[in-house]
Amino acid sequence: MDAAIQDKINVWLNGNFDPQTKDEIIRLQKENPDQLADAFYKDLEFGTGGLRGIMGVGTNRMNKYTMGTATQGYANYLKQSFPNEEVKVAIAHDSRNNSRFFAETTANVFAANGIKVFLFDSLRPTPELSFAIRTLKCQGGVVCTASHNPKEYNGYKAYWKDGGQLVPPHDKNVIKEVEKIASVDDVQWSGSPGNITIIGKDVDEAYVQMVKGLSVYPDIIQKQNNLKIVYTSIHGSGIKLVPEVLKRFGFTDVHIVKEQMEPDGNFPTVAYPNPEEKATMSIGLKNAEELNADILLGTDPDADRVGIGVKDNHGDWVLMNGNQTAVLAFNYIIEARKAKGIAQPNDMVIKTIVTTDLIDKIARQSNVNCYNVLTGFKWIAELIREKEGKENYIIGGEESFGLMIGNKVRDKDAVSAVAILCEMAAYEKDKGRSLFEKLLDLYVQYGFYMEDLISITKKGMDGQKQIAAMIEEFRNNPPKIINGSPVIELLDYEKSVGKNLATDETWKIDLPKSNVLQFILADGTKISARPSGTEPKIKFYFSVNAKLESPDEFDGMQEHLRDKIQKIIQELNLQ
Repeated sequence: MDAAIQDKINVWLNGNFDPQTKDEIIRLQKENPDQLADAFYKDLEFGTGGLRGIMGVGTNRMNKYTMGTATQGYANYLKQSFPNEEVKVAIAHDSRNNSRFFAETTANVFAANGIKVFLFDSLRPTPELSFAIRTLKCQGGVVCTASHNPKEYNGYKAYWKDGGQLVPPHDKNVIKEVEKIASVDDVQWSGSPGNITIIGKDVDEAYVQMVKGLSVYPDIIQKQNNLKIVYTSIHGSGIKLVPEVLKRFGFTDVHIVKEQMEPDGNFPTVAYPNPEEKATMSIGLKNAEELNADILLGTDPDADRVGIGVKDNHGDWVLMNGNQTAVLAFNYIIEARKAKGIAQPNDMVIKTIVTTDLIDKIARQSNVNCYNVLTGFKWIAELIREKEGKENYIIGGEESFGLMIGNKVRDKDAVSAVAILCEMAAYEKDKGRSLFEKLLDLYVQYGFYMEDLISITKKGMDGQKQIAAMIEEFRNNPPKIINGSPVIELLDYEKSVGKNLATDETWKIDLPKSNVLQFILADGTKISARPSGTEPKIKFYFSVNAKLESPDEFDGMQEHLRDKIQKIIQELNLQ
């Protein structure tokens, strides 16, 4: 065992840690020293979004102590930032194992620091936490969730007073305060329980009413109220609000996937509780097929992501990817607002730099400003705040199955997305067609854009180094030609510089620094490389496009573009 790791283990064995924690360390020393080393070889990093990691004992794990230390640092920063105010925070959690315990631990630490806490009475969707921060005029908030990660994980997302996750300078400043906490003895673990108020139904009702107000065509829903909807909450918190929201919208034929409706942090029916995964949605797809449904929807454990299934041009059930869902949603909100006469001349939409450029084209055609920000809804929230009073935000989203409709919530919101996606399906059904047919029409009108994503993970202690070396190689030696098409632009978001590789002309990228590289090819292809900030993982995003003359050509063109992406992956040695 490395001496530095052993020193950290000894601190836990000899310090103010509970007996169960010490017993578990002793057990691992005997039975699994490698696992113990991994649990202590570094500190679980409080990143710009908070904490996320495997649950267990140790400095590199999610547990009472790592979470308590993070909360103490955040509490210190909130009190510094709002010195003459009563500081208030809202706290929510999802269905994961230990989420309630972590939420209560967080509440106790805040309360002991003299901060007023609004703690939800049980699990709630993450977007409702964002809504609660704004509604209850809090200065911050926390949700205990690891989103769509496997069951071994949990996490802690920190929010600011606008209901968005922490952005500069607050994110870095909170990290500094967390790093100042030298020992668990510096954490105020308990005291002032009177500072904790339990919240629930009142906030639920206000949130449901807000979502109902997003409906553009309630009259169409009345005509198509028997739209056959299958919904799965994938053992998560969506079950608390999604069925009620659909009922309030006026839908009467909603079928909940029974095998996945009970909140359960073990996620017994799936390997990954992620609606992006076909296996995760397989029970829902089977139900949808048996019922001859119109649409299938699934939300992840904290109900901020949504996946949808529809019948394709052959009548077969398929899952839409996040880009396709976003294209349909953005187009619907833009088109419907125009048709209803409620569009404003200063309407704007926001997407991320790795989300399909088809959205930019649709917005441009409708004279709606479309802004591109870094990956993550905190950047969408920040831009809304910057544009407040000047431009009118109507919808935002990203390719990773996230949508944020309207400006009352400042994080991705699968609850409102489910409702609006069902309204879209009802609107198209009223015209005698499906959402898939609508998507093909958009491809014919604007061009067929196809996107794909691969994720490469390097395990072990040097995994992070291998990922860093991979991105640096691309940065320092960018390919000149990919799949026969010259690379004409290199966008380096870490250096905030764009470069025309033919002319050597450079320009400043006016976004916060982020370790992302993008290659723009002469044929319109875009390739993005983005390492994870918290895991030894790197994602590669591919976007290719071609003209589609008619829906009849869809199958052949889809095959051609799929083949093109595969050739790019092979050429870049990413398999």
